[in-house]
Amino acid sequence: MSAVDSILIVKTGALGDVLRTTSLLPGLLKCYPGARITWVVAAGAAPLLDGWPGVVEPCVLDLEDPEPTIEALKGRSFSLVVSLDEEEACCRVASSVKADRLVGAFIGEGGTVDYTVEARAWFDMSLISRFGKERADQLKIENQRTHPELLASMAAVEAGRPELPLPAEAEGRVAHLFESSALAEIEIVVGLNTGSGARWPSKQVDEVRTVETAAALVESLGDRVAFLVLGGREEEARNVRILEGLRAQGIVAVGGGSENSLHEFAALVSGCDLVITSDSLCLHMAIARSVPVVAFFAPSSAPEIELYGLGEKVVSTAPDQCSYRPDADNSTITPARLVEAALKALHGREQQERANL
Repeated sequence: MSAVDSILIVKTGALGDVLRTTSLLPGLLKCYPGARITWVVAAGAAPLLDGWPGVVEPCVLDLEDPEPTIEALKGRSFSLVVSLDEEEACCRVASSVKADRLVGAFIGEGGTVDYTVEARAWFDMSLISRFGKERADQLKIENQRTHPELLASMAAVEAGRPELPLPAEAEGRVAHLFESSALAEIEIVVGLNTGSGARWPSKQVDEVRTVETAAALVESLGDRVAFLVLGGREEEARNVRILEGLRAQGIVAVGGGSENSLHEFAALVSGCDLVITSDSLCLHMAIARSVPVVAFFAPSSAPEIELYGLGEKVVSTAPDQCSYRPDADNSTITPARLVEAALKALHGREQQERANL
């Protein structure tokens, strides 16, 4: 190995997956002091790595045409390659460089996608599982290890936690929104990110339950609490209706907008005292920014998510929980359960603040 090691990470998307994979960086940097890390990433997720200057060098990959990325890395040698995506294009990139050690997915004999022994705990639960999809799905249900634990074990480093440093410009814009809105004099700002985009409709709770949850929190906390409605472009119309529903009941609520940059969205999340969120990018941003959180889960794996003591999980009790079905039953994620978890998380936050005085 060289005096300063080079490491290649191949993790292109989705946005939340890239962000939560930053939990690997502290362990890698401890194990490889002074290492320079090249991270193959999708263009849309690259801003999530901006806060690691001098450590992480983003290398953008187009899944439809991996050749430019392969050419850009041609001749490079790495002490370690951590390949975390199962798409063939990503595996081709990981397999195209020289490496003292490769863990994760790669192109095996016969040109097929395979994965290393060290990565079995993770990829055995994936679409490229050596056991086939049915057993992979069952292993996903049975798994009790967290995502950072699984990745750290694969790379043989200590498990860390994700981080997302923010530029002052993004924080300043969001601070202005808070200062110039109805949230300025509010003691407790609760972010509501109950949508999930079009791909996983069963991750979200509907608009009625969202409004009922907020109303029940106001019943418990009175005028100490107000709400910031969060989401992206796909949730724009939905969030307008949620805001209308909240305001119709006299609840103080502000829209966070739907055209925010990734850093601006993270700054909005950071301004909240608690976020109630689906298993989505917002959840991973809250964790990375150390914001108390109530996260709810229906089709996806709750044990896989490490909250680092930041909050509470509300998990579907329906038979198809963790089925990764877009139509999974999430009816057991009720306003009563969400409010109970929110009050518990806020109590924990208050206790922590008193301990820090």
